[in-house]
Amino acid sequence: FALRYYLKFIFIYLFFNFFIMPTGTVKFFLDQKGYGFIQEDDTNEDYFVHVSCLIDKVRAEDKVSFEIIEDQRGKKANEVKKI
Repeated sequence: FALRYYLKFIFIYLFFNFFIMPTGTVKFFLDQKGYGFIQEDDTNEDYFVHVSCLIDKVRAEDKVSFEIIEDQRGKKANEVKKI
């Protein structure tokens, strides 16, 4: 039972993060502070992004794809790359 549940979870995680990654626009990114915000295209929801979560360097108005993760402070963008 546990293995089946674990495999199902892995499949769903991989499917959503590699095939249906959200896209959005960088609202702003402060290089000197190392953080910014991304607005998702579909929902217009804003997500915090830290410099450690970037794959590519970003600037305001860049189009990006990313995954959404949740930590103790809430949802944030991760694995952010330009498209």
